[in-house]
Amino acid sequence: MRYRNLGNTGLNVSEIGMGCEGFAGDEYREAGRIFDAAEELGINYFDLYSSDPKLRESVGKAIKGRRKKFIIQGHICSIWKNGQYERSRDIEEVKSSFMELMRLIETDYLDVGMIHYCDSMKDWDNISNGPVMDFARELKKAGTIHHIGLSSHNPQVALKAVREGNIEVLMFSINPCYDLMPADEDVEELWNERNYEKPLINMDPQRQELYETCQRLGVGITVMKAFGGGDLLDEKLSPAGRALTVNQCIHYAMTRPAVSTVLAGARSAGELRRSASYEEASDEDKDYASALASFPNISWKGHCMYCSHCAPCPKKLDVASITKFLNLTVAQGRIPETVREHYELLGHYAGECIECGACEKRCPFEVNIIENMKKAKKIFGR
Repeated sequence: MRYRNLGNTGLNVSEIGMGCEGFAGDEYREAGRIFDAAEELGINYFDLYSSDPKLRESVGKAIKGRRKKFIIQGHICSIWKNGQYERSRDIEEVKSSFMELMRLIETDYLDVGMIHYCDSMKDWDNISNGPVMDFARELKKAGTIHHIGLSSHNPQVALKAVREGNIEVLMFSINPCYDLMPADEDVEELWNERNYEKPLINMDPQRQELYETCQRLGVGITVMKAFGGGDLLDEKLSPAGRALTVNQCIHYAMTRPAVSTVLAGARSAGELRRSASYEEASDEDKDYASALASFPNISWKGHCMYCSHCAPCPKKLDVASITKFLNLTVAQGRIPETVREHYELLGHYAGECIECGACEKRCPFEVNIIENMKKAKKIFGR
């Protein structure tokens, strides 16, 4: 298992993490099997959004005696009411549910306290200026949570939250289809079939800006819905009209700026092992570029997907990384110090490009790489 820094939190997290849906399987007995598999595989990060008391209790039993082996992303504002899950901003309900979470999983701290499911600008304004954020800050000051996060499907909301400096971790939905969709306060629009009937061209610029802003500001991204709820793995259900593999979906998410871990939906220990096999997969098995280039009615033409199909370069340039650093700088309007440092560590620089065009011939998305190298040389000075 490989590990990545979770933004600036200081946490080192496994590239493959766990969602919590499968913990309720087999009358909640599956949780123990999944955590056993996770420990064996080196998976140390999991999300716990569910407010189901039985599920929470099953997690507490599963991690008993090995709490420190796992990094927990637990949710604030997820409550259990009238026998079902609900999202709440009522501060008394929020506090009560959070305290119940801590009691049932038998821990005295969460690594990340995730403010649950905010897709509306009005909702975010109420959160950031109201009792929910005050409560999150109180929990952090007390050491009950170590870092504050936010889960969202809306890049506009997420961008505002990240720029305001209120959050350290963002849980966001990332996959090749959702990345084409413009911001919307209705999450259902992400998988509405009619939105995929018309030609879709390139990544939504706000989503690209979000990932690059998180990278620049040190906000770590934990990925939900990498498989689109499983739809992307089934040609009949995929909104793109073609199926992707588990490895392709994971690799797509892992190559976005600021992404630290993919929270793989697994209904069993076997499914978790399947996702974790990404770590040993070949470059060919992980390659999503050729699949994306063949999607009907969808085009990423001219947009670098950081897929590295441009390699190898006769001058040993890491074209994908140079382009990523270029995009981060353009988005910021200046060169962030961390980007400059990473660029310097590359060893070979854009100015060494001999304009042979070999990379452009291999690029599935017809990116003007030579022009990008010229821009990078001008910006970075070599």
